[in-house]
Amino acid sequence: MNAEHGRATTRRRLLPRFAVLAALLGLISGCSQVSVSDYRDFSPTFEVEQFFDGKLAAHGVVKNRGGKVIRTFNATIDASWEDGVGVLDEDFVFNDGEKQKRVWTLRRQPDGSYIGTAGDVTGEGILRQSGNAVFLDYVLQVPYRGDTIDVRVDDRMYLLTPDILINESTLNKFGVRVGELLLVIRRLPTPD
Repeated sequence: MNAEHGRATTRRRLLPRFAVLAALLGLISGCSQVSVSDYRDFSPTFEVEQFFDGKLAAHGVVKNRGGKVIRTFNATIDASWEDGVGVLDEDFVFNDGEKQKRVWTLRRQPDGSYIGTAGDVTGEGILRQSGNAVFLDYVLQVPYRGDTIDVRVDDRMYLLTPDILINESTLNKFGVRVGELLLVIRRLPTPD
């Protein structure tokens, strides 16, 4: 075998590896972080204090890390505001009969964001709004094998109509996706 043939064989072996590496690098560089400000021109405008005021209903699914639906749920939300502080009183009922309650307190900040706290949230969540979108990042204490573990939640809500929004949540532990939630929240008509 001559030297030229050896170099050509080596190039043929390495070329597919370089192509795969280049494709992966292109994919990684193309996956920029999505920001809530990317939605500033979308409508209808998501006014947090308007949407989360009164009675709301939520319907959703919980998925495992593989994307399989493992639970479904329905929830009622009683939301109100007083002196710039919002309270979202949420009652969840899961398809296996389990019930959960979460009460969020939202405080508007000078920059237009909100600080959110709840009994099963570690520290504070940060809620940011732009256009028809609201992103909320927080750490949730999730029951696990008789104890709780902290899971980072990336909530992304998109207002579709003045009375309906879609919420997708990604749950991560140590930077690894461990589950997802997908739900629809709708404002209920106020009685006359």
